[in-house]
Amino acid sequence: MGTPRPQARHADLQRNILGFCRLLRERELLVSPSEVIDALRTANAVDLGDRQELKVALRSVLTSKPEDIPVYDWTFEEFWRSAPPERVEERVEDSQVQSDPNASQGDDSEPQPAEGDDDSSEATEELEMPLYSPVETLAGRDFSAFAADDMAEIARAILVVAKRLATRESRRYRATRRGSAIDLRRTMRRNIKYGGTVIELARKARKIRKPRIVLICDVSRSMDTYSRFLLQFLYAMQNTLGRVESFVFSTRLTRVTEYFHSGDIHQALDRIAAEVPDWSGGTRIGQSLKSFNDDWSLRLLNKHTVLIIMSDGLDTGDASVLELEMERLQKRAGKVIWLNPLLGNEDYRPLARGMSAALPHVDLFASAHNLASLQALGRHLVV
Repeated sequence: MGTPRPQARHADLQRNILGFCRLLRERELLVSPSEVIDALRTANAVDLGDRQELKVALRSVLTSKPEDIPVYDWTFEEFWRSAPPERVEERVEDSQVQSDPNASQGDDSEPQPAEGDDDSSEATEELEMPLYSPVETLAGRDFSAFAADDMAEIARAILVVAKRLATRESRRYRATRRGSAIDLRRTMRRNIKYGGTVIELARKARKIRKPRIVLICDVSRSMDTYSRFLLQFLYAMQNTLGRVESFVFSTRLTRVTEYFHSGDIHQALDRIAAEVPDWSGGTRIGQSLKSFNDDWSLRLLNKHTVLIIMSDGLDTGDASVLELEMERLQKRAGKVIWLNPLLGNEDYRPLARGMSAALPHVDLFASAHNLASLQALGRHLVV
C-alpha cells in the first residue's frame, strides 16, 4: 500500500483558508463569501501534500482577472511559505510566540485564548492570521531609504498600488446581476409584465475605469536613486492596465513597452539596463521629448490619453527646446502629468532651467518619491 497522503485537521484547514482569503481581500482581490465557500470545498477535494496542486486549485476559484494572478501567486507563497498546508496553523502560532517579548524561552505550549474565551473566537482568529499589508506598511518611506534586500517587498507593494489604480470605478454604471445599486429604469421596464408590481430587481454597478496612459521615465544619472522603483511602477501599470505605452530616456529616447511583456520584473529591468544605450548617463529631456513628438506622439496621444513624465527636471540641454516640446505635448494629450521625486523634499523648489521651462505646460506637478505619492495619482488618471 502507498503512503497515505497527509491530511489537515478540518478546523485548521478551514481557519487557514479563511485567513488566506482575508489577506487576498486586503490586497484588492474581489473575494466574496461565495468564492470563500468554493475555496473551502476545493481545498477538501485536493491532495494537501501537493503544494502546487493546492495553489493552482485555489487560484482557479479566487482570481477573476489576469491581473489578479501575480498578486495571488506571491500572496500564496507568503502565506503558506515552506510549511505544508496542514502545518500552517502551527507556523503562525510559533511566530507569535517568538515575537512576544513576555513569552518564556523554550515553552512549547500553545498560545492560550484570551480570558473569557473558551474556544477559538473570531477575535482570536483575527490575531492568528497574517494581516500584513505591504502598501500601508511601506507607503510613507522614501524610495531612497530602501536597501537592495527590500526590492522584492517593494515590488509586490508597487504591484498592489498599480492594481488599485487599474480598478478605480468610473461614474458610469453597467448592468450586472450582482451589483450593489438598483437600476430603477430597468427594474420598472422588467416588471411591466407583472402589472407594475416590483418582483424582479435589476441591478447595476460602476464600470471599471481603465485610462489610456503613456509613461516616459528619466533614467539618467541624477535619477539613479529613484529610476528602478519608477520602472517597477511602469511595469506594474503596463501589466495591470494593459493600455499603457512605456518609454525611458537619458540623452536619447527608448521605447520599452516590449521589455515589460516579460513575466519577471527583475529580468525586464536588467535587460533594459543592459540594452538601453545611455542608461545612467546625462540628461537631455528636451531632445528626448522631441524624439517622442516626432516619432510617436501622433500615434499614441489624443484627447483621451494621460501622458506621465517622471523626471527630476535637471536638463543639460537647451531649455527652449524643452519648452517647445512640452507645448506640443500639451496640445496633443488629454492631460500632462509631471512626477518629480525631488518634490518629496519640502525644501525643494522647481528652479532648475528645465523644470521651470516645462511647468507652464503641465496639468499636474506632483511627487513620486514613495508609494503614497504614486497611490495618490489614481484620482488624476481621468481626462
